[in-house]
Amino acid sequence: MILLSAIIETFEADLLARYQDSLLPSHRQALSAMKHCRTTHSPMMLAACDDCSHQVYVPHSCGHRSCPHCQQHESQQWLERQLKKQVPAEYFMVTFTLPKELRALAWQQQRTLYSLMTRCSWETLKTFTQNDPQLKGNAGAITVLHTHSRRLDYHPHVHCVIPAAAIDTEKRLWRTKHGKKGQDKKPTGYLFNHKALAKVFRAKLLEAITQQGLVLPARYPESWVVDVKSVGSGDKALVYLGRYLYKGVIQEKDIIACRDGQVTFRYQDSKSRQMRTRTLPGTKFLWLILRHVLPKGFRRARNFGFLHPNSKRLIGLLQYLLGLNPSRALAWLRKRPPLTCACCGGDMRIVKTRIPPFLRNQTMPTSQPG
Repeated sequence: MILLSAIIETFEADLLARYQDSLLPSHRQALSAMKHCRTTHSPMMLAACDDCSHQVYVPHSCGHRSCPHCQQHESQQWLERQLKKQVPAEYFMVTFTLPKELRALAWQQQRTLYSLMTRCSWETLKTFTQNDPQLKGNAGAITVLHTHSRRLDYHPHVHCVIPAAAIDTEKRLWRTKHGKKGQDKKPTGYLFNHKALAKVFRAKLLEAITQQGLVLPARYPESWVVDVKSVGSGDKALVYLGRYLYKGVIQEKDIIACRDGQVTFRYQDSKSRQMRTRTLPGTKFLWLILRHVLPKGFRRARNFGFLHPNSKRLIGLLQYLLGLNPSRALAWLRKRPPLTCACCGGDMRIVKTRIPPFLRNQTMPTSQPG
């Protein structure tokens, strides 16, 4: 497997020279973190076996949310929190996409535009839920901002996972929406009309951008794109979103070649579902990775409505009254693998952390294996 840290080591100098005027402090910080992640230059942890007293040094991960092999535990915890909030309703994935004419503005004003996209996506869904004749109540949604396409191009869009359900706080009613009947007279998944959603989202976002005092481009399309897709109970959709929440935009297993100054990676085409490859100069590849580093402190995932963290008691009451056991949804999740001893196979525990690499040889464990 080709490590991203090795690619950074190879092309970092050329990247800094070519894109020095475009690199932000957050880009440089991410580059430095991923370059030293789990290498001999990273701080060390000392792990000890409780059974045979064997000790071993383990390199620290960098912990950066753009690193492809970090924060698996955080991603798992996020997924567990979302699955604990499941409600008995059909779930939908609604994707709001920013037109290409506005992407330059989004890049220049990342924190502002990303926040506006997330807020306007939620407000659009909230408005449709309140006005829907079957729902007529307050909605709940999980939103996740993505800035990349499968080809790693800059493509800001917001995924919203929303149950086709609403709470009427005045009448204390729980309402769910049932799909339209198809030709076989069976209900088909239907939430809202995608063209109507796009029209309202467009109006809300353009108004919000104007209120921020930002200058819109001279031309932008009349018709925007919003995709609505049924995702059943929502499990698989949440797993998909969690995959890119903390672990960067590409997995190292998808980097299949690095030679002659070129990097080749594979991706799944969104239309054909076929695997494709893309080859780029190493500096261009790293620049594509860095373009998707979010501003410091910006939260990619947010919860709204009755799925907000403040609604835990309400969700618990709903699950109890409607007979839903959230533990079933968590049963298939894999637990965090323990650190095992190479000598006896027992579990090891971390006894010391953040050991500088230059002190490693001076503090070698006294016990040896065997």
